Amino acid sequence: MTTFSTNRRDALKKGLLTLGGLAALPQLSEAASRTINDGAFADAPLSLDPELRIFRSPMVREHYLEAAAPRPKITTKLSSNENPYGPPMSAQEAIAESAKRGNRYAWQEMADLIDKIAKKEGVTPEHIMMGPGSSDLLEKTALVLFMDGGNIVSADPCYMSLVNVAKSVGATWKAVPCKADWSHDLKAMEAAIDKDTKLVYICNPNNPTGSLTSGKELLDFCSRVSEKVPIFVDEAYIELAVGGDTQSMNTLLAQNKNVIIARTFSKIMGMAGIRVGYMAAQPEFLKKIQKITRGGMGVSYTSIFAANASMDDMAFQDTTRKLNHEAKQFLYANLDKMGYKYIPSYTNFVIFPINIPGKELLGKMTAKGIGVKAYDIQDKPWCRVSIGTMDEMKLFVDALQEVS
Repeated sequence: MTTFSTNRRDALKKGLLTLGGLAALPQLSEAASRTINDGAFADAPLSLDPELRIFRSPMVREHYLEAAAPRPKITTKLSSNENPYGPPMSAQEAIAESAKRGNRYAWQEMADLIDKIAKKEGVTPEHIMMGPGSSDLLEKTALVLFMDGGNIVSADPCYMSLVNVAKSVGATWKAVPCKADWSHDLKAMEAAIDKDTKLVYICNPNNPTGSLTSGKELLDFCSRVSEKVPIFVDEAYIELAVGGDTQSMNTLLAQNKNVIIARTFSKIMGMAGIRVGYMAAQPEFLKKIQKITRGGMGVSYTSIFAANASMDDMAFQDTTRKLNHEAKQFLYANLDKMGYKYIPSYTNFVIFPINIPGKELLGKMTAKGIGVKAYDIQDKPWCRVSIGTMDEMKLFVDALQEVS
């Protein structure tokens, strides 16, 4: 592991330093760019706290491993909430067929995909904006809305892409702790709104907790509160939620509510590396974004055809949902046997408190070729493991029994 000099360590402990601006700290920069627990630095800008953990939020810190030589090889990647079964064969075939026309722009094909998505969501095509994954659209929204300051209200913990970008361009963040069951504290979030609030952000089901906020309660909240301030509901994992009170907030768009929803092809569609997502919002809201940036420009010709095919592939989606649920139930049963108290998850990952320091867990799991995430939440160590195939979950369970 990288060793920090006394001066570097002292500099870090004087305050939070942004990893993206650490050109003067080459060892740390290299460690950041080559971190073992893959994906830890996806949400720039990031900072380190005095204990050299990634500062995610007032409640959450994330551990990482500095670059090592030789670098341990991750053979079982359970750190990035990817679909282990995709992309579906229908999407693969669409990519192969369309690749030969990759020298062309796909304006008409993009319009056809938007029409298809609009029909699915029950809105007009003017309500849809495409992007290379939903995170890109979250970040574009943050850039446009917060160029002149203001504040954003969200839960703590939550997915940080939108919040981090908003902060980087001058916003302040009003972080509202989740409730005891890790659902959003909607009453406290509403109370946190003030004259400077430009957006409320809700990730449901939530990441990194996997928890669910009641669809009925959220619908009431969004319907009322969107009269005061726009509400962005990130629904990246909603199609994987089994057995919960879930519903999309897309029905509010037809009622002219100022609600934005984000969806992605990265999760149930298994297309994380192909990069397709969209947001649905009122046309007037999207026009504000489009005055600054065009979302669909980042979606490749082949990705458009892959997305179109995967939308029709209900068999693949049903199989993904079924296998994800079965592997999660297997994990639950084994965590129960080992005495771990996990948060019930409505996603393709599970988070639970552990008995050893998070960085120690990362090191031991990495030595076994298994990639996971490790956090300190309220100063207690937690592990987040993505749901892989059944064989991958068996490897994880065996490793956890050995290291903890």
